[in-house]
Amino acid sequence: MPANLPPQYYELEREFKDEREPREKLRLAQELLSIMPKHKGTDKLQADLKSKIAKLKKQLEGDAKSHGARQVTAHDYIPREGAGQIILIGAPNSGKSSLVDLLTHAKPLIGDYPYTTREPLTGMMDYETIQIQLIDTPPISHESFEGYLTGLIRNADAVMLMVDLESKTMIDDARSITDQLEEKRIILQPELNPTKDDPRYSYKRTFICAHKEYEDESGEKQKRIAEAFEDFKIVATSIIDDASIARLRKTLFEILSIVRVYTKPVGKDVELVDPVILPAGGTVEDAAAALHKDFAAKLKFARIWGEGKFDGQRVQRDFHVHDGDILEFHT
Repeated sequence: MPANLPPQYYELEREFKDEREPREKLRLAQELLSIMPKHKGTDKLQADLKSKIAKLKKQLEGDAKSHGARQVTAHDYIPREGAGQIILIGAPNSGKSSLVDLLTHAKPLIGDYPYTTREPLTGMMDYETIQIQLIDTPPISHESFEGYLTGLIRNADAVMLMVDLESKTMIDDARSITDQLEEKRIILQPELNPTKDDPRYSYKRTFICAHKEYEDESGEKQKRIAEAFEDFKIVATSIIDDASIARLRKTLFEILSIVRVYTKPVGKDVELVDPVILPAGGTVEDAAAALHKDFAAKLKFARIWGEGKFDGQRVQRDFHVHDGDILEFHT
């Protein structure tokens, strides 16, 4: 049986053969396996590739042990917690760690010299009734790009690209980051394009945080960023301006493109805690399934409370919910 491999496979295979860095070679091998059609004609190819992946993982683990270091692949993946995971990336001294320190209970190492952050650090940011996971990362520059960042960025729900308004090279620094990521097939976008389904690429919804806004009283620097990164949302921040931090928290929530739905028992008052988190556009049935799949199967209808709705309005399972809606399920 012919393998019938897609054209993208052969291009990716050439990159895999040319690549010498083990961590990147492992990532490419995993991508090859993910886009390979699964049928009898590819059984041998699948087995060979799985063997190569196992050997690469063993090599990476062995390298870490031989150097007395922590496991090399430890930073490649950070489990998602809370309502969503957002990764912060930026050039050296762009202010990522200061913001993570302010927004979460994490305590990153902060310094006024480049490359203070050496490894990723997570923190949970409170936003009204939910928590959002933020990941502080080592800086990206022409001289430095930690290989594990590709895995972290691909896994994250969204990206915050930091730009330092105090830096004379802020535009070049940001472009360097987006260009390096594009070389690794990670595309930062203001909005996701559902028509782009090439499995080799990872498209990430992104906004720009223009930090240290006190360095831009005229707004000219923000204007330059807007011209360079057309259509991207730009949020100006300062750690000494509470209003700007509040705007940032709201944007971090909005970039996730999720809705919070609260549930209540029949005939009882609602407690606005522990909401069901759904992608924007989710339905009543999705909310029920998030509680339990059997519960969704037994659902007859629901009553809903929320902005623009009649209190207790009866809705069916395909009704689209909005952020802050309250549902009362009837089975």
